[in-house]
Amino acid sequence: MSEQLIEELLVEVLDGVHSGATLILYNDDVNTFDHVIDCLVRICKHDELQAEQCATLVHFKGKCDVKHGVKADLMAMCKALLDEGLSATIGE
Repeated sequence: MSEQLIEELLVEVLDGVHSGATLILYNDDVNTFDHVIDCLVRICKHDELQAEQCATLVHFKGKCDVKHGVKADLMAMCKALLDEGLSATIGE
């Protein structure tokens, strides 16, 4: 996948300018694409396409901002992703 296509996907995934905290998902060698996509749909309320794009970015870039918002809300999502065996953190 080309760098340009990855950047275009990133633009589609992000909803414009954000404020507050960021939920960051990291790549690993354990979880399948299907599991990551399922978690993003269930936990982060992504639609299928957005979840697929995030999973692709995580795979090729090593990480992806998957959600922006209030830190307290993102902390609950981060914990749920961690409980599912994914690697995630909250950034500012």
